[in-house]
Amino acid sequence: MKWIKTIFSSDYGMLGVLVILCLFFSWITLEEQQPEGVDAAEVLALSVDQAFELPGRVLIAGRKTDSGEAFTNRLDELLRQRGWEVTGIVQGGPPELGKGLRSSFDLNESLDLLACEKTFVKLAVLQNFQKAEVKMAEVLVMAPESSFWPNFLKASNLLNVANQIAVIAILAIGMTLIVITAGIDLSVGSLIAVSAVLATWVIREWFGGDEATVAGMIAGCSFAILICSALGLFSGSMVAYFGVPPFVATLGMMMVGSGLAYMLSGGLSIYQLPQSFDWLGRGDDLGGIPNAVVLMVVLYLLAHTLMSRTTLGRYIYAVGGNPEAARLSGVPVKKILLGVYASCGALAGLGGVIMASQFKSGDPKYGLMYELYVIAAVVVGGTSLSGGRGKVFGTLIGAFIIAVIQNGMNLTGVQSYTQKVVLGMVLLAAVLLDMLKKRGWKLSL
Repeated sequence: MKWIKTIFSSDYGMLGVLVILCLFFSWITLEEQQPEGVDAAEVLALSVDQAFELPGRVLIAGRKTDSGEAFTNRLDELLRQRGWEVTGIVQGGPPELGKGLRSSFDLNESLDLLACEKTFVKLAVLQNFQKAEVKMAEVLVMAPESSFWPNFLKASNLLNVANQIAVIAILAIGMTLIVITAGIDLSVGSLIAVSAVLATWVIREWFGGDEATVAGMIAGCSFAILICSALGLFSGSMVAYFGVPPFVATLGMMMVGSGLAYMLSGGLSIYQLPQSFDWLGRGDDLGGIPNAVVLMVVLYLLAHTLMSRTTLGRYIYAVGGNPEAARLSGVPVKKILLGVYASCGALAGLGGVIMASQFKSGDPKYGLMYELYVIAAVVVGGTSLSGGRGKVFGTLIGAFIIAVIQNGMNLTGVQSYTQKVVLGMVLLAAVLLDMLKKRGWKLSL
């Protein structure tokens, strides 16, 4: 029991939970995987090398799909390099395979190998040829060998998890700063909608819509982020100068932001955007890693440096630990509060820009309920709701815990309303852990 307390009392104790979740979903999503496209061609070429000492004559067959065409083209290239004579390439289904085999045998020449995708191996037309054509008995039929691998650990799925959580994780940076100061911001979801609608509206109305230049798109997005930062600054001023509870101040801003998004867009989506507008949300210029994920990593490194290596970071912790003691020590408490709320607003604006880029549109319904997921990521990551304690990288771990749970439940077919129950229980468990740590792991009677 003592070691459990030690793990969860550490700043990054939830990292172990994340690892356990990844191992669990890897185990329950372990399935036989069939390679496709270029990967399948390379696997099959190696198998052909092992099965034949000398090259011969081969017929290649694949489906008439993008992956099927990639498979046949790559396998044709690889086998020709090895000295094989390719008698033909079949692309399609059973009729095309039958024609390809018939053409090979009509020439009255031998055929050593039928190299095909897995779906062709058990086709009835192939079995009929094996029964009716004597020469077919000498033909070896080979397909790429399958392997067992978790669906959860597929590279495409892991990148999808990171890309889907990018917006929430970026918003969670700003929320972490606010929660460390013992505050909260319920307006971040609405500010996503404000930013997405405002950026796309400005691009459409001021910079030519579909014909907007890169400079025009940057200007529109920057303007939207600036406005969201100003709205966050207004919430911060209510908290810092008028003593309004953060819950009430940001709840009001949440309603204001939602109303502004609907007023500006007229309740409709804004689609008049250039093709290149999706660069930030869908691009993957760095080795296939989504640009939004790269931006997320950079922002977390900067935020970690701010909170662990600068005077400003120490001031933020001090305000959350004891604002009166911080004020008496010379910490500009009001300016710190203004800064963290403005920063949270700016990051929410950036999240709205990313979401608009992902969907290539601005919609007032973007960001719905996102504030709850963001708060959950912060709390699950170990930041105390009482303020004064928390780590930025802990928040990133919390965001990935939520993303992994959602993704794992999607892969295993768990229904959406059941997912809400599970995520709610995860949040409650995180809050309970926070309270137990504050009380020295003792229950109050």
